[in-house]
Amino acid sequence: MRKLQLFLLSPFLFVLFSCSQTPTADLVLNNGQVYTVSKDNVEAAAIAVKDGKIIFTGSNEAVKKYIGTQTEVIDCKGQFVMPGFIEGHGHIHGLGASLINLNLMQAKNWDEIVAMVADAVKKAKPGDWIIGRGWHQEKWVPAPTINFLGYPYHDELDKVSPDNPVMLSHASGHSCYVNAKAMELAHINLSTPNPSGGEIVKDRSGKIVGVLAETAQGLVFDAYNDFVNRQSEEEQKIKWAESIRLAEEDCLKKGIISFEDAGSTFQQVAWMKELADAGKLNIRHWLMVRESNNNLRSHANVFPIVDAGNGYLTVKAVKVSLDGALGSYGAWLLEPYSDRPGWVGEATYDIDSLKAIADFCWNNNLQLCVHAIGDRANREVINVFAEQIVKDKNKDHRWRVEHAQHVNPAEIPRFREWNIIASMQGIHCTSDAPFVPMRLGDQRAKEGAYVWQSFLKEGVLVNNGTDVPVEDEDPIACYYASVTRKLKDGSVFYPEQKMTREQALYSYTMANAIAAFQEKEKGSLETGKFADITILSNNLLTCTDDAIRDTKVLMTIVNGKVKYKNPGWLP
Repeated sequence: MRKLQLFLLSPFLFVLFSCSQTPTADLVLNNGQVYTVSKDNVEAAAIAVKDGKIIFTGSNEAVKKYIGTQTEVIDCKGQFVMPGFIEGHGHIHGLGASLINLNLMQAKNWDEIVAMVADAVKKAKPGDWIIGRGWHQEKWVPAPTINFLGYPYHDELDKVSPDNPVMLSHASGHSCYVNAKAMELAHINLSTPNPSGGEIVKDRSGKIVGVLAETAQGLVFDAYNDFVNRQSEEEQKIKWAESIRLAEEDCLKKGIISFEDAGSTFQQVAWMKELADAGKLNIRHWLMVRESNNNLRSHANVFPIVDAGNGYLTVKAVKVSLDGALGSYGAWLLEPYSDRPGWVGEATYDIDSLKAIADFCWNNNLQLCVHAIGDRANREVINVFAEQIVKDKNKDHRWRVEHAQHVNPAEIPRFREWNIIASMQGIHCTSDAPFVPMRLGDQRAKEGAYVWQSFLKEGVLVNNGTDVPVEDEDPIACYYASVTRKLKDGSVFYPEQKMTREQALYSYTMANAIAAFQEKEKGSLETGKFADITILSNNLLTCTDDAIRDTKVLMTIVNGKVKYKNPGWLP
């Protein structure tokens, strides 16, 4: 009888014993300075990972029980281990394009840009478009001798590229340079009227400079798209897929494990879904769809896509741009620009259309993310948001204002009142600082430009990013800007608004996860979350300010797999 009882109990005892056993990890990191970014900011030295998820964080001694014969063990050698950086607002397709086309971000002046175009023309076929992005007239040294509002005329581009159309986007994406050939194909001439929300920039004599601002870019985009559409869809897709591969590779080198894209088309969403389902994405993607009101409604069945490809793709947000950039006088202001009297910028999107999209998003439980840089644009966005949110103030909507660069102080409490996220970019502050006081004057700049602490003290969630390819997506440079606000000349841009080290790190990890409804999956190194980890050469919380800039990414781990290892580091 006893033997029979033992026989009957044995399966139960086996299951009980198996369940009580410590699981064997696929990967263990030890000997690290682990900053978890959890609620209690637990300090640890080791992490254990199984099936792409974290199963333990704690001491070097305690992690030993998770190590088996097949466990990969990485000795972090005392380096800083943190949740992988999340790019909170960038343009993944724009980044990819910048790695294939002309990248003008490092061009010191107009002459260098003209030389780059001339070199590209030599390699191009007749009629091919020369495409580039990244110029910023405020950063050129020396400034062009002959210019209007800092813009040189297109004549130099015409000389080096008489037969190839040229289109070079401003770093902000809110204007572009075109040559005479591009204008010819776009049917732009002296009698072409400015479209609503845009400007064909002309000097005081009425001469076309060569810059198309805001919606005026659409005139040349149509001509360029005619050229692109002469290629087969498969040819376009192959080129796009290569650009995404290059963009992901670049992100991994910089410690980025996840990317919140601020504007994809439905075509790009479909292609990204294919890559996700095929297991061909190397970082996680969260996309805002940027389409017309009609297209959103006719493709409403696309939403939502949640964690496709084992957590690599989510699409349940919509993007709208209400104004332009401060640098190109496109930000919509309450009062005129200090250095352009009588000009307040303008709305680049119809308010009634924005209201219609807000209604669509509210009724379909989609996040609405609206680009607003000027104080007038921010006020109008909050007004539109409030019309929907008042229907149910307890609804967890997490609607976002993208950039919120210049706000009237009176609007900051309204962000908190309506539970609106300020989706900001630290690097924009130090990049734009040299011209911000010129555009706004000292008082407006001090009270409302890049006021991170004002938002944080009010209890507003502030997340962080770079707006790549407007800026490089390097999170180390952006983190440095966030905690120092220091310019190249050593001056500090209104230092009272600096983030603390902890605030800035939170803004680049947990805040970005929360801003995408993904705080249960990533943003901190806690049991049950994705093993998305970045290892750095310096402790960002304790190293000197100068050491932040010198910090190197040593390793990037996504889903428990090493996706990048610095060739100069041997763990």
